[in-house]
Amino acid sequence: MKYAMIDKLRNQHPVAKLCALLDVAKSGYQAWSVGKVIPPRKLEDMRLLVAIKAAHQRGRGTYGPKKIRDELADQGIVAGLNRIKRLRTLHGIRCTHKKKFRVTTDSKHNLPVAENLLNRQFICTAPNQVWVADITYIPTDEGWLFLAAIKDLYTCEIVGWAMDSRMTKTLVADALRAAYWRKKPKPGLMHHSDRIRPVLQ
Repeated sequence: MKYAMIDKLRNQHPVAKLCALLDVAKSGYQAWSVGKVIPPRKLEDMRLLVAIKAAHQRGRGTYGPKKIRDELADQGIVAGLNRIKRLRTLHGIRCTHKKKFRVTTDSKHNLPVAENLLNRQFICTAPNQVWVADITYIPTDEGWLFLAAIKDLYTCEIVGWAMDSRMTKTLVADALRAAYWRKKPKPGLMHHSDRIRPVLQ
């Protein structure tokens, strides 16, 4: 083999000259030389590590060892679970778990609950007669983001909204305040939500 011949004569002649005489690329010889020095198992680990890092990145840091093994298998790369775990630990590759959503609504309380004035009568004849409100949550990279929104039941337009990292009374009040200043409804507007249903006087 040409690379082996160059390796044998490298102490007697310049590698570049030997490569030129044998018509091989110097970079090819260098790659072969590195592979010759590094044990095959180590080379396999290096290649596997590249694939593990790529799978980890594709999964946005959420893939565990089993999921990574399945991802690699789909690409035709067979690797044992313990080997994947060892390489992950050795190179500090860890899952970044997102916080699980914690229910913060407490329906079991002694606070007064407003009467259900709407009573499922969803038909309106004009804008700014009935506004319905709700809160939802949106997962982000920095945690949960709460969104309070108010919709006009007649136009189906979102007339006011507010966002915050916490679900508070202020969040709901900010959404209602935004809707009020945008539309400036006349007295008699009904604001319907799950637990609070005031009528603007």
